[in-house]
Amino acid sequence: MNRFVVKSVMRGLINGRSYCSGGSISGGHAYRSAIVGRSLQLSGQHNGVTFGGFEWRRMMSSAPASVEKATSEREEKTEKSAAEETKGKEVVTSSYWGISRPKVTREDGTDWPWNCFMPWETYRSDLSIDLKKHHKPKNFMDKFAYRTVKILRIPTDIFFQRRYGCRAVMLETVAAVPGMVGGMLLHLKSLRKFQQSGGWIKALLEEAENERMHLMTMIELVQPKWYERLLVLTVQGVFFNAFFVLYLLSPKLAHRIVGYLEEEAIHSYTEYLKDIESGRIENVPAPSIAIDYWRLPKDATLKDVITVIRADEAHHRDVNHFASDIHFQGKELREAPAPLGYH
Repeated sequence: MNRFVVKSVMRGLINGRSYCSGGSISGGHAYRSAIVGRSLQLSGQHNGVTFGGFEWRRMMSSAPASVEKATSEREEKTEKSAAEETKGKEVVTSSYWGISRPKVTREDGTDWPWNCFMPWETYRSDLSIDLKKHHKPKNFMDKFAYRTVKILRIPTDIFFQRRYGCRAVMLETVAAVPGMVGGMLLHLKSLRKFQQSGGWIKALLEEAENERMHLMTMIELVQPKWYERLLVLTVQGVFFNAFFVLYLLSPKLAHRIVGYLEEEAIHSYTEYLKDIESGRIENVPAPSIAIDYWRLPKDATLKDVITVIRADEAHHRDVNHFASDIHFQGKELREAPAPLGYH
């Protein structure tokens, strides 16, 4: 049967024009074909020569190449027009609700590239802030907060050592939690008691957003490994719930702990800068998101970014120690002016 099929196929060839395979057929002649279509698998022997496992692909196309090209171009145009139509429908759908982003530009007139923050939310960091300020523990609660932070630093130092990029990523995933928790609980308290917050809800949420922007910047510079991402997931889950309960029980202790955490952050970023200055860490160009967020010069570097982040941490240190002091005086936060826009 195989021999009959082979003979039938061979008779259909004209001047050896339509076969391709990995075997020899008819006296060792190899036939090739640029034809694609239905397939027929052949195997067996012919004239004592074994062939097998090759596939005959048949392309019965009588259209000239120019017609095929024209057809392909028409298909591409059809796909393009369909995509444009779909895009147009998306725009119509979003504008149906009257929601559309206004045209926002930079100072030089170029389009604003970010959706996560707007130009009026950017600022120039105050680098004149005193980085060496320290709240000396005065009572049992202060000492408890201070010792807790120092103990928490031990496993961090062991795990990250001098990998300050990865350390900063972990630090910012934790540092962005207290402001959000504090702002959320003050928001709920304001609703329950029908009271104003004195601006502290917004101040704490600003802090959380600022810390999150630190993280978004560091992610442009450092890509954490899978086990570091798992660590972030675990630490965030534990820290969020622990801080939530702590803030319900004692806001003054919660703010004091955050104040000391920020002091440790200042120390970590100072060590980061030392490694950059010594050449241990390459002083790469600053990410564009950092240049726009902190209004840095176009030629800013990693050193400039770490410097402004460290200044932000110093401001957060002051805000949280200030909030804790208000509570220690027996007052509520709403009774003191909130440090809005304090960067």
